[in-house]
Amino acid sequence: MAFGGAGCVCILAFNMNRKIIPYNPNLKELARQLRNNSTQAEIILWKRLRGKDIYGYDFHRQKPIDNYILDFFCYELMLGIELDGMTHNWEETIEKDRQKERRLNELGITVLRFTNNQVMNDMENVMGVINDFIVRFKDGGGRQVL
Repeated sequence: MAFGGAGCVCILAFNMNRKIIPYNPNLKELARQLRNNSTQAEIILWKRLRGKDIYGYDFHRQKPIDNYILDFFCYELMLGIELDGMTHNWEETIEKDRQKERRLNELGITVLRFTNNQVMNDMENVMGVINDFIVRFKDGGGRQVL
């Protein structure tokens, strides 16, 4: 699977039993910059997701997947979490978000979206949605169930 121009194809694979997920290595530096310049909402949610604190699942921040960067990603759950700030209300950004989510869904990744405001002011409900997804995932025998 080729994308992004010459020399830009890499594959993210953990072992032979796992699905192969493509990523663009040109995004690694941008992902690093985004991790080093996180929004307040990203920092707050990361404190809740890191360290396998949620049912033992391992989440990553600013994870390159295909030609996109997910705010948070858990490979075992094939779950991406996106936080949307003010710019995500702009028509151009809304369309880009739709395209990104469609592509991630094609790769088998479920995307949960929250606004920065939800994370800052309603963290318990945000975590409730994430926990509900995980419980349904586990109850479905490791299949994504929404």
